[in-house]
Amino acid sequence: MLSLGNNSLNGSIPASLGCLNNLSRLYLHNNQLSGSIPEEIGYLSSLTYLYLGNNSLNGSIPASFGNLRNLKTMILNDNNLIGEIPSFVCNLTSLEVLCMPRTNLKGKVPQCLGNIGSLQVLIMSHNNLSGEIPSSISNLTSLKILDLGRNNLEGAIPQCFGNISSLQALDMQNLEGAIPQCFGNIRSLQVFDMQNNKLSGTLPTNFSIGSSLISLNLPGNELEGRIPRSLSNCKKLQVIDLGDNHLNDTFPMWLGALTELRVLRLTSNKLHGPIRSSGAEIMFPDLRIMDLSYNAFSKDLPTSLFQHLKGMRTIDQTMKAPSYRGHGVYFQDSVVVVTKGLKLEVVKILSLYTIIDLSNNKFEGCIPSVLGDLIALRVLNMSHNGLKGHIPPSLGNLSVVESLDLSFNRLSGEIPQQLASLTSLEFLNLSHNYLQGCIPQGPQFHTFESNSYEGNDGLRGFPVSKGCGNDPVSALEDQERNSEFFNDFWKAALMGYGSGICIGLSIIYFLISTGNLRWLARIIEELEHKIIMRRRKKQRGQGNYRRRNNRF
Repeated sequence: MLSLGNNSLNGSIPASLGCLNNLSRLYLHNNQLSGSIPEEIGYLSSLTYLYLGNNSLNGSIPASFGNLRNLKTMILNDNNLIGEIPSFVCNLTSLEVLCMPRTNLKGKVPQCLGNIGSLQVLIMSHNNLSGEIPSSISNLTSLKILDLGRNNLEGAIPQCFGNISSLQALDMQNLEGAIPQCFGNIRSLQVFDMQNNKLSGTLPTNFSIGSSLISLNLPGNELEGRIPRSLSNCKKLQVIDLGDNHLNDTFPMWLGALTELRVLRLTSNKLHGPIRSSGAEIMFPDLRIMDLSYNAFSKDLPTSLFQHLKGMRTIDQTMKAPSYRGHGVYFQDSVVVVTKGLKLEVVKILSLYTIIDLSNNKFEGCIPSVLGDLIALRVLNMSHNGLKGHIPPSLGNLSVVESLDLSFNRLSGEIPQQLASLTSLEFLNLSHNYLQGCIPQGPQFHTFESNSYEGNDGLRGFPVSKGCGNDPVSALEDQERNSEFFNDFWKAALMGYGSGICIGLSIIYFLISTGNLRWLARIIEELEHKIIMRRRKKQRGQGNYRRRNNRF
């Protein structure tokens, strides 16, 4: 055995390795090796395990590899190979694991692969493979993992796949037609990933008791009909993603009995009606992501459902993402979510990323205050509904929430001051409601722009206006207004003073010319008396002001 994997080796693979006639295991994976794969490796007749993945190797797979009749595992993933899958691979009759994703391979999947009866793992995803999936794959009765996803394949799912009773993980793209009912009978199946295909018809209705299914990923298809109740037999389910289809049903509250379910994504279907509680003591106890957006759910929000979401009531930093591991191959689910106003693919569904998205439905009534108990929430989206009433102050308890969208509803009242304490909040949208009063001020609220509040004519304060109430901004605004008033006042006073001088001089001239100076003397005496009284009053006021200041 020669084990040099997981290092920082560079350069080319030396052809002299072909001289190690008794070498049974060669591990060179996870390095920085480049150049072509030496033909001499194909003459190591005792070789059983060959790991060359995660390098920068180029060129084609040497034809000499057809001589490796004892080879059980060949892993070439993440290299820059060229050409098609060579037909001589079908001569490797002892092969159990063939792993070649992300290697730039093109052409069709060889029909002769069905002759490798010992094959258990076949992974060729993220390449440029085309054509239909050969029906001979159904001959691989020992096959456990089949991953042909992210290619340019076409055609329908072979009906005979149901014969592979040992199948544990299936991932394929760009296929069309119906899902064969036989998939519901494969009890060993753990990962069923057929997202972004053109699959039509209904879902299999015969998921059996004792099913091993962990992840059902079928978003981005054209599936119709109802969500099969037989899914309740799949007690190990952690992920159900049926989003972006044409399913027509009511909310599947009966799925709440699946105690391990963490992700329920039903967005963009034709689901409808109110979400009513089943009355069960346990409902979705471990759910972390619930996306019901873009449907036609109606009536009040499901308060009783929120009360049962125990998985969202605690922030657990240690929980792992839903995953499957088998035969050295590691699968992790991914899901598309809307967060902070953007649609993003979360490659790893972290239990830390807790989401409720009920946007674009027909919900009515008030926002339940019990939502404030779901302190693990990072995204809460209830926009584009008919919700009314006040925003619950309890939402201020969502200490890790990053995105809060309540826009396009009929919410009224003031924005709770408690929301200003949400220091993790990066996105806020309260626009197009009937909110009024002062916008709370806090560290995160200072980062939001006016479009977070537009369509609420009764709101005041930063950023929609300069100030509100007794805050410092408002005091400065009042001071500016007072200053402007006094400036205008003195301008008017000076204008009056100038006019008064002209009129006074005219009166004095008239009195002097008539010789009647007693009237002038009396006016002067009265003016002098008024000036003295005003001075005394001003002095008394200043004395009282000083005494008040001394007390403080």
